[in-house]
Formats: sequence, structure tokens, C-alpha cells
Amino acid sequence: MPSPTNTQFAVAVHVLTYLAGTAAAGEHRSVSSDEFAASTNVTPVHVRRVLGPLRDAGLVTSKPGQGGGWVLGADPASISVERVWDLVRGDEPVLGLHGPNPDCPVGRGVQAVLEELDRAVAARVRAELAGISIADLLQQTLVDHS
Repeated sequence: MPSPTNTQFAVAVHVLTYLAGTAAAGEHRSVSSDEFAASTNVTPVHVRRVLGPLRDAGLVTSKPGQGGGWVLGADPASISVERVWDLVRGDEPVLGLHGPNPDCPVGRGVQAVLEELDRAVAARVRAELAGISIADLLQQTLVDHS
């Protein structure tokens, strides 16, 4: 049975773009996890899990309690989507590799081949993401969906 898709990267980019849009619209307010959850269609707990590494990296800040929430902690033009990928995905395999039976010669051999392929795909993904910022995505979102 296939494992569920990891949505952390998409949610992180969505939330950062949302915060950039809020700031660009002149709304100087904190955004709650519940508001993000409604926008991203995931639970507030999932949103907070995704935002943790972004907060640790200084991309967002948070204020707990009544009237609290999240605000952008960096200029959206300075936040590369590659950095977001690194923060939420790290070294996680891009291709969803599995652990074959170590006693199977095909499993041992194909695993090494797939790991090398995964490294190559990950390098290409990172190269593509490196040239895109959250500000770029906000601009494209506003142009493409206005």
C-alpha cells in the first residue's frame, strides 16, 4: 500500500505566500493556525508542525495566546523555495524509497540504483527551486488567479 503524500512543503509554501500576501495588502496582523488550516485544508496541528522549522529558521515568528498567531519574519524576496524545501523535507527521499528485504539480491541491487537516482532527482529539484522566492510565487499567484 502506498504511503501518504508528504504535504509539508506545499503547506509551508502556501502559508509563507499567504503571509507575504497579507503583508503586501497592508494587513499588519498575526494569522492564526486556524485561519491557515482553513486556507490549506489541513488541521491546525499540521500547520503548526510545518511552521515549527520555519520559526526556528527565522522565516516566521509566532505569538501565543488570544490574538496571537504567525507573522512573516523575513523579506519574501529573500526566502528561496529551496530553503523551504530544505527546512521541511531535509534529506527525505524524493522518490519515496522503501526498505527491501536485505536477503534479496534484486532488492539490494535495485535499492542502490534507486538511491542514486533519488540523489540525482533531488539535486534537480533543488536547482529548480533555488531560483524561486516566496515573493515570486506571490506575484505569480496574484497574476494567475486574479
